[in-house]
Amino acid sequence: MKDASFEKPIVVSPEKWLAARREFLREEKELTRARERLAAKRRELPWVKVDVPYVFAAPDGPVSLAELFEGRGQLIVYHFMLPAGWDEGCRGCSFVSDHFDGALPHVNARDISFTAVSSAPLANIQRFKARMSWKFNWVSSRGTTFNRDFRVAFTPGEVEAGKADYNFGLNAIGAEEMPGLSVFARGADGSVYRTYSTYSRGLDLLIGAYNLIDLTPKGRDEDPGAPMKWVCHHDRYDHVAAAC
Repeated sequence: MKDASFEKPIVVSPEKWLAARREFLREEKELTRARERLAAKRRELPWVKVDVPYVFAAPDGPVSLAELFEGRGQLIVYHFMLPAGWDEGCRGCSFVSDHFDGALPHVNARDISFTAVSSAPLANIQRFKARMSWKFNWVSSRGTTFNRDFRVAFTPGEVEAGKADYNFGLNAIGAEEMPGLSVFARGADGSVYRTYSTYSRGLDLLIGAYNLIDLTPKGRDEDPGAPMKWVCHHDRYDHVAAAC
């Protein structure tokens, strides 16, 4: 974290502060309306049928993609970076996942189920989940092509090249897996359809902590070259100096 001191601020009278705040409110409202328009366009995107019979390892036994809906009509899958061989989950994915549990009762009430999916063995997932004290559903895609099909897992050649088909184009990747989120819906006949996927900065919307941080004078105060370098697993923050 950078020094706690501030650059010299602009200090004005209460009247000038209120005028500046009202002017900025106009821009905030423009952003709100733009976000609502974008959300409406997202809901209008076409669907694609998922024909692969994916089966995941879950605590109570194997489950299909359709069974992850748990009787609801919609499903959100978070592609969590935890491949086989990793001792712990990605710090960035963990930062995102710290926001899920509190939201899920409200999400479930809107006909939406949620699960995280990783390619690590289920035992590894459960061990790390217990360490983080998370309650959300989390299954293993090990032995399936799920992560590869949804462009969050890459071959050794792609990793060596540093670029792969990620985020809907040839983009830089920094590991054998990258994060993402996919949304599914069930048709009247029980078929499963992919309606949306997002990756990279598209996942920022999931991070409520960033929304709070963005309200402050310093904002994110991150290294532009490594914006999430400061993030730790929540059980590893040292309040004097972060030591991840």
